Amino acid sequence: MAEIPETDKKTAIKAAIKRRKEVYTPVKPDMQLGFIHHNVDCIGCRACEIACKDKNGLPPGPRFRRVLYVEGGKYPDVYAYKINLSCNHCAEPACLPTCPTGAIFKRQKDGIVDIDSTLCIGCRRCEGACPYGAPQYDPEDHLVKKCNLCVDEIDAGRKPYCVMACMMRVLDVGPIDKLLKGEWATPALGPNETPVRAIKNFADPELTNPSMAFVPHSKGKVE
Repeated sequence: MAEIPETDKKTAIKAAIKRRKEVYTPVKPDMQLGFIHHNVDCIGCRACEIACKDKNGLPPGPRFRRVLYVEGGKYPDVYAYKINLSCNHCAEPACLPTCPTGAIFKRQKDGIVDIDSTLCIGCRRCEGACPYGAPQYDPEDHLVKKCNLCVDEIDAGRKPYCVMACMMRVLDVGPIDKLLKGEWATPALGPNETPVRAIKNFADPELTNPSMAFVPHSKGKVE
């Protein structure tokens, strides 16, 4: 890919800032894609993390997808489970309206939230606005980057690298309304398992309406 001349990039950024000052109108997508993760069956192998870093050519440090370990309890009542997080491609993303250049945008057809790197100035305002830690600063490029749900794979009719790398099939992507109703093929749901919008210590979903579903551990359910 040819590098954009610095003068052209500055002109594009100035034009984007001018457009950005107009009234912000949230995008209501035709269909909203989202993730679902089975907290109990995940073995924490981090294959999804590695696949994501490989796909995006990330240096040490930034991780678009993060596997978190949760342990607790006292003997003999102890527990452990995993939580798998990335950008939630929120219905009302907090990062988008904070971007001064309009580099962050939401796709109309599927609700994917992406960043135009040619407009990003690395101000990191989106980092502070996101309650889920999705936007991350790349010190090598001096830009903010994040999961874009592998839009090239989605547009080609395939699934994101993280989903394809999951050996336990506990991570999947699909229309969020169907995921929350348990109407998706994977991950397989047990007789008493129901997808939920939030688990313990997860930011209040009312903040940004994240496109994320969890199959929670019994100790991770929100009371």
